[in-house]
Amino acid sequence: MRNSLDLDGRPQDTRVVVAMSGGVDSSVTAALLKSQGYDVVGITLQLYDHGAATHRKGACCAGQDIHDARNVAERIGIPHYVLDYESRFRQSVIDNFAESYASGETPVPCIECNRSIKFRDLLATARELGASVLATGHYVASRALADGSRSLVCAADSDRDQSYFLFATTREQLQYLRFPLGDMTKPETRELARRFGLEVADKHDSQDICFVPTGRYTDVIGRLRPNAIEPGDIVDLDGRVIGTHQGIIHFTVGQRRGLGIAADAPLYVVRLDAASRRVVVGPREALRMDHVKLREVNWIGDGLLDRAVGEGLEIFVRVRSTRAPQPAWLRATADGYAVDLVAGEEGVSPGQACVFYDAPSGRARVLGGGFIQSASAKGLTGRAPKGISAPPLVEAVRG
Repeated sequence: MRNSLDLDGRPQDTRVVVAMSGGVDSSVTAALLKSQGYDVVGITLQLYDHGAATHRKGACCAGQDIHDARNVAERIGIPHYVLDYESRFRQSVIDNFAESYASGETPVPCIECNRSIKFRDLLATARELGASVLATGHYVASRALADGSRSLVCAADSDRDQSYFLFATTREQLQYLRFPLGDMTKPETRELARRFGLEVADKHDSQDICFVPTGRYTDVIGRLRPNAIEPGDIVDLDGRVIGTHQGIIHFTVGQRRGLGIAADAPLYVVRLDAASRRVVVGPREALRMDHVKLREVNWIGDGLLDRAVGEGLEIFVRVRSTRAPQPAWLRATADGYAVDLVAGEEGVSPGQACVFYDAPSGRARVLGGGFIQSASAKGLTGRAPKGISAPPLVEAVRG
């Protein structure tokens, strides 16, 4: 008979490593599994130490958070270890973050942290400790499939769903990962924390860019990549210079405020050209893109990616973590994969993720995703790829 983690064996005979950041979610994950009788080991990763960040609300994995994780482990009676991952985190996450911004992208460091640190390095450590699974406090779920593999599914609490940040999780990693909070809401999690007597029950949630000491990411980038704060021109869609700026890292695609330009109509950042240090601006309609070229595509849907895509695969995609999935076509290109957005999207920014789903809402299955390499307007809105008739999804968008 399988236990609550969908594993064979009694809970007391099943070792589980829990990634404990010091926040309420991972703390409840550890306490919940301990209460169910599992052999729980808590591990906290020290990822950085930037002085001011160690006591700033919204930081994680440093200073006070390590202290909180240790206190929770003592409270629930589990062994707890702190591992120094500062060097790995700097190389895999912080350096990549700075380089991406300097090249005109808008990166998502949480994705790289999950991919390179938690689900690669920490997972390997969990295996070395003899754990059957690695459990985290992410709001996402995994489900067993008929062939014995596992799928990644959106959380029950749509407001807390973190599937966007986990698209790079591989099939092999999914076999070893568990997400006990995936079927719970945030209020339910906090209530459990109170029931377990955890001091972190009302602790503030961590923020996306946890390693920025002042909350100003430009300080970190400027220190690591000084060339990213060199001045340049602000130009319109025709290339005419209409202003100047003090570094492209101060801008992101879709930005309207803080351009420092007087104009008759609102202007938005349409594109960043790092090579020429140019910020290209234009009217809002210039932001709408319908063709997105991807890199580093990860597929966790059924079968092989090429076979699933065929001449074009109807899916739903999310191009920003705060946006709802939109209908799209995934297709193979001469040098990789691209997505055609049925209704187009505004502010599609290189560096962000484009995550694939099998449904637009609810407990949708995550099919994978890729990083946005570039976006363009090709007039594809509402059209299916060549040689394929428009399916019901496309017709629904057309109205």
